[in-house]
Amino acid sequence: MSHIAIAGTSLDRICEAIAQRGYAVETEFLPATVVASLREDAMRRDAAGEFRPAAVGRGTARTQGAGIRGDRIAWIDETQTMPAVRPWWDALERLRAALNQALYFGLFSFEGHYAIYPPGAFYQRHRDCFRGDDERVLSCVLYLNESWTEDDSGALRIYFDGGVVRDMLPTGGTLVCFLSDRFEHEVLPAKHERLALTGWFRRRSEDTSLP
Repeated sequence: MSHIAIAGTSLDRICEAIAQRGYAVETEFLPATVVASLREDAMRRDAAGEFRPAAVGRGTARTQGAGIRGDRIAWIDETQTMPAVRPWWDALERLRAALNQALYFGLFSFEGHYAIYPPGAFYQRHRDCFRGDDERVLSCVLYLNESWTEDDSGALRIYFDGGVVRDMLPTGGTLVCFLSDRFEHEVLPAKHERLALTGWFRRRSEDTSLP
């Protein structure tokens, strides 16, 4: 993608980074008070038994992820009216509009969930796109952890060409975005419970059955 002239705002920095290298890391994407409210909402839902062990695959091939991923998840959607999640959806809509305007992605919707990794849990190396499916365009992860340090481990590891890797600590308030079909990545084990909001911007599916 060609270089784009931008101002120094958070959304513009993300758009430029995606255009230039296919991924972006934006610290303090949301205020600490919003991150804390999201963390509390996730903990409330977990205590209420709303989280389930994550699965892998889709359709008839969908199975529990034991041995591949060890997180438990709770899906979120825009119809939820909890005050804690409204700033997240508002921020996503602004980001979606900015990406579409700058990069012509044609992003239409976002699907996402909370993800809790118990101590020692991981997610093996993978891509976020299913084979033969290009609906997922941009993967996004917002970290909700409090007072996280390098000693806590649990980094997101992204793989680049030539054997290069980059580890990104799941520091609360940090947003990581990357092209879903381009980058393999994994979640490394952490020493403490690890919490994030994870999801994907999608383009409209094409119904190839129509004449």
